[in-house]
This record gives sequence, structure tokens and C-alpha cells, in this order.
Amino acid sequence: MSENVTEEGVVDKFIGEHHHDDRIDVETEISSRESFVLLVRCLKLLYAVSWLFTAKFLLRLCAFLPGLLLPWLAKIIIDNVLLQKSFSENENPYPPFMHPIINFLEGMSPLEIMFTITAGYFIGLIFIGARTGAELYSGTYGHTLTGQDEASAAENKISNGHTESGGILGVIEYWVTVRLSQRLADNVRTRLFARLTRLPMAVLSEKRTGDSIYRVLYDTSNIPLAVTDSTFHIFYALLGSFISMYLIGYSYSVSAEEIVWIAWSVLPLVFILTFPAAKLMRRINQTKRSAGSATTNAMEEIFDNIDAVQSLGGMQQETEKFAVRSLESYFRERASLLVGGALFIGAAIAVLSVCGIVFVMVTNSIIKGDMSAGDFGVIFIIFWGIAGGAIELGGFWLAVQTKMAPARRIFFFIDYESDDDHSGGGQLETIARGVEIDHVDYGYPDGRRALTDITLDLPVGQTVALVGPSGAGKTSLAYLLPGFLKPTHGHVRIDGKDVSDLDIDSVRSHIAYVFQEHLLLAESIRDNLRLAKPQATDEEIVEALTMAGCMSFIDEMPDGIDTVLGRSGNTLSVGQQQRLCIARGLIRDAKILILDEPTAALDPESENLLFESLEQIARERLLIVVAHRLSTIQRADKIVFLEDGEIREQGTHAELMNTADGHYRRYVGIIAPDD
Repeated sequence: MSENVTEEGVVDKFIGEHHHDDRIDVETEISSRESFVLLVRCLKLLYAVSWLFTAKFLLRLCAFLPGLLLPWLAKIIIDNVLLQKSFSENENPYPPFMHPIINFLEGMSPLEIMFTITAGYFIGLIFIGARTGAELYSGTYGHTLTGQDEASAAENKISNGHTESGGILGVIEYWVTVRLSQRLADNVRTRLFARLTRLPMAVLSEKRTGDSIYRVLYDTSNIPLAVTDSTFHIFYALLGSFISMYLIGYSYSVSAEEIVWIAWSVLPLVFILTFPAAKLMRRINQTKRSAGSATTNAMEEIFDNIDAVQSLGGMQQETEKFAVRSLESYFRERASLLVGGALFIGAAIAVLSVCGIVFVMVTNSIIKGDMSAGDFGVIFIIFWGIAGGAIELGGFWLAVQTKMAPARRIFFFIDYESDDDHSGGGQLETIARGVEIDHVDYGYPDGRRALTDITLDLPVGQTVALVGPSGAGKTSLAYLLPGFLKPTHGHVRIDGKDVSDLDIDSVRSHIAYVFQEHLLLAESIRDNLRLAKPQATDEEIVEALTMAGCMSFIDEMPDGIDTVLGRSGNTLSVGQQQRLCIARGLIRDAKILILDEPTAALDPESENLLFESLEQIARERLLIVVAHRLSTIQRADKIVFLEDGEIREQGTHAELMNTADGHYRRYVGIIAPDD
């Protein structure tokens, strides 16, 4: 870490504020009502894993029920084995479920009673484990201790195998729980990833990649815990507490009425102490996740532009920038732990104080003869269960609040309008006539106007060049055809059908768009082309590569089309990357082919070879070229000249050059003064 970046400095800088990189998800406050709605939505995810949930519930129930016997078995050992009292001398009644056991043990000697209980205990060891409440966790060596930050704890949360039983039952429950957690996390992770990949282009241009990674990898890992905490844990904590309070009331309502009332007051006491802190916990955990997301953003941004960072000598500056955000993330994590821990300790102290009062009351009753020594064991175990359940319930409420921040971040983009919302329209089977753009306006979300009153007829069989200065709206216009952008006003029609009424996937299946940026995967050349056409044969791949002029350099590679490219295709020259992207567009055999600056990095010979190939395939297709190079523009059947988002002129090169003082003619004079 740089000497200039200190933890104290980061803390001073970020008290009361935090980095917030996301420009879309900016309203992050969660109300109690929204928290409840989010929790319900998390619980609905159980529908897809209902059989695992049911199995987990029943296995947990099998481990829970034997625990009800423990306080009363302890009473029998103390009263009837150690003190050798008969069952008829019992001062306080046993609950009904103990009557069969009492009837079975009655008449036995103390030694026989002890042997029978011990034998039953060892049978329980085999099937349930040493005790209910014993815990197994996923991890390499039992319970793996991990850091509390999301990056180090995420996988453990996803593969959470927590079970409160041991033995044969515990192993089965452990396996079921791991499967349940992984399926829940995988379902929501895949669903979120799918929605993020389908966001509109205008949104993606504002969306930070690091934030998307953080949401998919780390936010989703909290969903299994949110579901299990709010189902199994809360149900069995409440069930255990209410049964325990019923048992105390059943057996001791006459001899110790005060203890019964105290038992019933523990749960309200815990909620009074923890409920007001819910909003604080939600806010703290939201800022914590924003800080973690900002750290991921910083890392993604640096490595995505590492060439520029190194060439400009900005390594130290970017390292300090990353260190600041990383330290803020850890600071927010500690703040969350500190507040949560303080609240938990406060509730625990209050409950333990109540337990101390009960302890004194019970010992006084034993001294007076109202209770036996065995009753002390019963009340101690039962009341400790009530106290533990109350603390767990209070902790549950706080823990749920920590899960609502990631849940909100997940469902924000699951709910965000995406291309999937336009996948239920009519199908576009083929394109026979072409595209009609009818009085279209487009404005960006920030209010900037990109296109104004665009009207165009783009028939199949024509090569159209979109020309104009930078910022004229050429790419925005091209983005309208495959539905990357949606008109603010007006209509885009394909064969007379409005694109907004069509299934967007069926529209894009007929359109191949080759972007200006060279978007290549760090995979083989074959796999990069099959991204556009998964079922493409090797013959089709080679044909597309040949048409784009790629085989001249691919033949020199030892692995040919199986050559694996570097990050973003950086093991190729810029011109080679561009030709490979064009080949990927050609292999789709789409009716509309859109090339954004296709010849910017090509030499004249490569450009001629490319357009000779394009002239052959363009006869039965609509070819749209966004271009600045005059040699490319001149080849078009029609030139559409844009400026300030409006169409100024359209026609052939010769027609537009013959227009005195024409916009296109002046533009050509700028880009090709010698012509």
C-alpha cells in the first residue's frame, strides 16, 4: 500500500459518506415495508427447490423433537437416580409426552433407570448426534473460519451446510442443506446474470462492470441465508420457545407462577431492544455493499485499461485509488459488525440478567421445598432454551436486515426493464422488403437529444452509408434497427411491422451488427465465430474468415482457427481484430448487415478485398455502413448525411457532390481535401 494511503485517512474521509459508483441504482434507502416485500420475494424462490426445502424441514423436525425430552430426563436422573426418589413423590407434574416413559421406568431400580436412559442416549448418538444443537458446517476441515468481507465469505455462504444435528441424521441433513443453498444461489445468480446481459444498450453504457460482477457473485450469496434464516431458524426458534413456555406453565404454574410470567416476557423484551435498530442495520449494510462494489469497479476499470495505465505511468496513482476504496470497504464491514455486535450483546445481557433472576427464584423455591433438585435441572434447561431462542430471534431480525440490502440490489435489476420484456411479441420470420424509419426522435436518459425527425427508407439489396461528423447520431441511428435503442417518438418498421411489437430475439436473428470496438473473447477463433452462430460448421467458419480477409494471418498460426486469443483479442493487431469481427458478423448470414467503421484499421488492399466480398453478399441483403473513410463511402448505393442528429442530405456520392454548398460536399472537402 502507498505511504500516502492510511486507514485513518480513509476513515476520516468517509465518515458519513461513501463511494457510490452506480449511476442507475441510486435510490438505495429501504423502508420496513420494502424490507418485508423483499423478504417475501426471497421466500418465493423456494418454489423451485420445494422438495429440498421439505426434506430439510422434516430432517430438522426429527432432530428437534427428541430435544424436548432432555430437561425431563435430567430431572429423572437427579430425582430418581441420584436422590433415589420414587416417581410418586414428584412435586410438579410431568408433561403428557413423558407419561409413556414414566410408565416404562416406574418400578425399576435407580441403576436400571440409569442404564435404560444411557442406552437410549447412545441410540440417539448414532442417529442424531451428541446433542440437538450440535453443528456441522461446510468447509475443508469442518467449520472453515473465513473473513467477514463478501469476497472471502461468498462461496462459504453459497455452500452453507449448517445443521443442528449429528450422527446419521446430521450427515443427511448436511448434504440436503448444501444442495438447497447451492440451488437457491445458482437460480438467483443465473436469473440476475441473464437480466443484466439483456439490459438495453443505453443502460449498459451507464452500468459499471465491476458493480455487475459484485451483484452476481457476492450479493446473490446472501439469498440462501436470507431464506433459511427466515424459515427454518425462525420457525424452530419460535416453536422451541413457545413449547418451552407451555411446558413451564404446565408444570410450574402453581408452584412458580412468577417464573411463568417472566418466561413469557423474554421474547417481547428482545424485540423491544432490537426492532428499532432495523433501519440502521439496513443502511449500514447498504453502504457496506456500495463500498465493496466500488472496490470491484476500481479493479475492473484499472485492468480493463491496463495498457493506458502502464503507458502513462499511472500505476501508483491507480494503486492508491484502489487502496482507498478497498480500505473504505473494510471500514464499512467493521462498522456493520460493530453495530450488529453491540445490539446482540445488549440483548444478550438483558436476557441473561433475566436468567439470573430466575436462577435465584428457583433456588429459593428448592430451599422452601416447593421444588425438587430435579426441577432446577428442568427449569434451567428449559429457560436457557427460551433465552437462547429469544436471543436467536432478536439476532434473526437483525440478520435479516443485513440480507435485505443485497436482496434489494439483486431485485433492482431483475425488475429493471430489459430486452426480455419485449420477447413476447410477434415473430419476424424473414425480411423481404427492408426497413422503414418513420419520423423517429431519440433522446438519452440524461436529456441529450441524439436524433430528430429521422425518416428513411432502407430496402433490401441496397448498400447505405451513414456519414457525418463525430456526434452526428450515426451509431444511434444504426442502433435503432436491432432494437439496441428504442425511439423516443416515431416508429421503426421491418417489412411494415413495428419493431416494438416484435419479439426482439427474432428481430436480432436477422440482423448482424459489427461494432466499431473490437469485441473479441479470450477464446479460440472458432469459438469467437460460433458466438454469432453456435451451429456453424468449419466450412462456414473458413468461408466467413476468407471473405473478411482473415485467412492470410490465420494460416500462419500453428493452431489455425483453434488459436486462442488474448484478452479482448489483444494478441492480434488492430486490423486483424477488425477483420475477425467482420467475419463473425458475416457468418450469421443475416438479412441486414450493419458495419460500424469496418475499414478504419484496414489497409487499402484489405479494404478492396473486403468490399469485393461484401458486394456479392449485399445483393440480397441490406448493408448499412457507418463510415468516415471516403473510399468506403463512395461504394455505397445511397449516402445518408447526418449532422446534429438530423438528416441533412441523402443520395449517391455523385449526386451529393454536384450539390453546390451541400453539407456532404463540404464534409468531403474536410476529410479528403485532395479530392
